[in-house]
Parts: sequence; structure tokens; C-alpha cells
Amino acid sequence: MSDAARKDFSTKAKEEVTPDATKSTQDKIKETVTDTGDRLARGFQTDDSKGGSQEAFDKTQRASDNTQHGGASNSIGDKVKNALGMNN
Repeated sequence: MSDAARKDFSTKAKEEVTPDATKSTQDKIKETVTDTGDRLARGFQTDDSKGGSQEAFDKTQRASDNTQHGGASNSIGDKVKNALGMNN
């Protein structure tokens, strides 16, 4: 059960509770890049290969992403897989 290349929970929690107004532009850019990388890793890693807490967190994040992005049914990982023809 490897969660390699994933943002750890303590880092994510710290980013979430820190107000954007107190973050530097560099910090905001870094968070955006690492969040995108984490979402891509989430999409490519099957749920059964994740640890229990990572799987639960990912399901919550997918639901949140779908709500925030107008009910989009595909995650970023799904969109990349579709573009590469890997979802067949």
C-alpha cells in the first residue's frame, strides 16, 4: 500500500488552515503545482493500491472537486487518461 509521490496529510492540512492572505505568491504557486500533481497521482493510482486513509481522503477530494467544478464527472487524472487513450 504505497502512497508515494502524494502530498502528506499534515502538509495539506497546514495549507488548508493557513489563510491565503498570509501566503506569499511563491507559496500559492507552489501549492497550486503540488495540488495538481497530487490530483494527477490520485487519478493514476487505483483505490485498492492506496492506504485506507489515503483512499478515504481521495474520495472526499474527488467529491469536492466535482462540486467545485460544476459537477464534472471526470477527475484531472481521468481527463489525462482519456487524452492519452488509457481509459479504454
